[in-house]
Amino acid sequence: MTPRAIGISGGSCSGKTTLTRKILDRLGPDQCVILPQDDYFFGLGDAPAGKGGPNFDHPDAVDFDQMCAQLAQLKGGQAIDRPLYDFPTHMPKAETERTEPRPVILIDGILILQHKPLRDLLDLGIFVECDSGTRLARRLERDVRERGRTAQSVREQFANQVGPMHDLYVEPSKIHADIVINSQQCESAFDALFDRVVSEI
Repeated sequence: MTPRAIGISGGSCSGKTTLTRKILDRLGPDQCVILPQDDYFFGLGDAPAGKGGPNFDHPDAVDFDQMCAQLAQLKGGQAIDRPLYDFPTHMPKAETERTEPRPVILIDGILILQHKPLRDLLDLGIFVECDSGTRLARRLERDVRERGRTAQSVREQFANQVGPMHDLYVEPSKIHADIVINSQQCESAFDALFDRVVSEI
């Protein structure tokens, strides 16, 4: 059976990663694997010309060529050595993670539906909607706790990069989703959403 690729997108801290992990928990690691967009960022200073940060919410910050190639390998039944990204240093880690193909591949990321070559590899696209105030509050809590940021730097990045890039790239990509769900409905509508995912297997 050919593995099926399910893309889960939405704004930063919209709840897409929580939804992704909930599907993984329901299916189990023998049936499902996650391919996170966040691990395919170029490192600061080592990206090809015209690519890389410091705006991590812009499509040029993501190595979509490698991401597409590795997703295609997984869909073809091949294992990959997935890159890992270190957010405090803004650089890829030296180590990689061996990732085996599974019947369901969950691709989690804010920009995955705006990138056509990656979108063409998906069998189902889901977009999680969430208002900007909620996303900012969640991002403040996450980045200060997990990524060593100050609250002021998070607010500035949200105002100068996250918000504008969301309006320019992320929100418009919603038109490519097969399913659009509000983050407040993810819990109550999860069973129906999960049934749709299972129907793709």
